[in-house]
Amino acid sequence: MISYDYFCPANNQTVATSHGIKERLNTWGELCAKAGIETGETPPETPVERLISGGLLAMVPGSGGSAPLPMMNGCCGNPSGCGRHG
Repeated sequence: MISYDYFCPANNQTVATSHGIKERLNTWGELCAKAGIETGETPPETPVERLISGGLLAMVPGSGGSAPLPMMNGCCGNPSGCGRHG
């Protein structure tokens, strides 16, 4: 599973949660249920936005597993770019 950050403009909160790549959380209620937190005073139907993250971590072969290096990703997370933006 991949970790994603979501932002709720209504309550100015950013919440991180993990889910499959094809899953998309659209509301505060869905996000809170997935993250295992209470909705508080924010209505469950309030829209949330998925934030763009900094990329993935990869281990370099032969490094003994002790040297994670960041992989640079294109605008949509695809290392070769997506062809949609630019």
